[in-house]
Amino acid sequence: MNITVKVLLGMALGIVVGLIINLTGTNVSGTWVNSYLTNGVFHIVGSMFVNALKMLVVPLVFFSLVSGVCGIGDIRLLGRIGSKAFILYLITTAIAIATALFIASGLGIGEGMNAVSNANFSGKEAPSLSSVIINIVPSNPISAMAKGEMLPVIFFSIVFGISLLMVGKKAESVSSFVEALNEIMMKMVTVIMAVAPYAVFCLIAKAIANLGLDLLEQLLGYVLVLIGVLLFHLFVTLQIVLKVMSGLSPFTFIKKMRSTQVFAFSTSSSNATIPVTLRTVTERLGVKNSVASFTVPFGATINMDGTAIMQGVATVFIANIYNVDLGMMGYLTVILMSVLASIGTAGVPGVGLIMLSMVFTQVGLPIEGIGLILGVDRLLDMIRTAVNISGDAVVSVVVAKSEGQLNESVYNDPDAGNNIDVHLEKANA
Repeated sequence: MNITVKVLLGMALGIVVGLIINLTGTNVSGTWVNSYLTNGVFHIVGSMFVNALKMLVVPLVFFSLVSGVCGIGDIRLLGRIGSKAFILYLITTAIAIATALFIASGLGIGEGMNAVSNANFSGKEAPSLSSVIINIVPSNPISAMAKGEMLPVIFFSIVFGISLLMVGKKAESVSSFVEALNEIMMKMVTVIMAVAPYAVFCLIAKAIANLGLDLLEQLLGYVLVLIGVLLFHLFVTLQIVLKVMSGLSPFTFIKKMRSTQVFAFSTSSSNATIPVTLRTVTERLGVKNSVASFTVPFGATINMDGTAIMQGVATVFIANIYNVDLGMMGYLTVILMSVLASIGTAGVPGVGLIMLSMVFTQVGLPIEGIGLILGVDRLLDMIRTAVNISGDAVVSVVVAKSEGQLNESVYNDPDAGNNIDVHLEKANA
């Protein structure tokens, strides 16, 4: 039984147990169920899992970012293609998170719950824009890591990675060491996510026991809004970018990317889909390999539109659940954090939740709120991955067209590279 099924089972059992406790009224303060089960076992196991997520955030972001920057290669070789791809990836990610915040806040998902967190946190007064920008540069990076101040950590990680590239061969041993540490952190994510089904059961059971059916209604709203925003970004935003910046047909693009999107959906991993995306972009969409071989892996590293959308919708949802007013500066911070965090988000299943805990910490939301959405996240992660790789392909086509490295006859030929789709359909079957 894979981890997705186990998490869903844990969530389902948590809902059932939580409803039984809530409807029978055995969760009243002073009862043994409240003392030893709801606020005992469920609270302890759930809190330990939340602490484990917090434990991973800083080292995961640092090693993943440094490895990602080093993976680009010689910065001097990036040139126009690298600059264009980088800017487009950041712009589409910013649009994605802004759209998510706008729609989610407009629909008011999670409002009226007034949940109370057992964590020690309080809403902070929104800092000024100037202080936010100034504090991106850490005066003491070690202190920033110890305090979990992620914007300074991200900035330091990027500068550190660039410096490693500039040093060259002398720093190759350091680069290899950081890459090894990044692999270790990925393995730690796998280890901790192995206990997720049990943690989800405890977190959901406790939440439902305290909040009842109202929470289920709000959770359904979260799922529907997130799926709606993801599909809007895929079929509207990205296709507008493609049409405006290249003049090519979005319908042709969507048709030719279909099988690759299904593959991404089934793997939930942008990195695992790189070979498939690369073949589709070159053989089906006509992008020259000299461009695609850079933009596709680069996109899998820094382009996480789907993850950014999840972070935006989840932030609004949890803020409303716990009745925390983020304010304009809070939303701007979420946008900036999500854009920068997308650079350090590894393209493997589940890591988006670690990045979400980083965003929550930065804006003063209780990390335990992640437990409310964890049960449905893996299925939503499959849709997010399809959105991510579609964004990689759009940017690859746009950059190739601007550089004269796109074979438009291949792009417009409906039969070009058809063998790829046949192969993928067999693989997905």
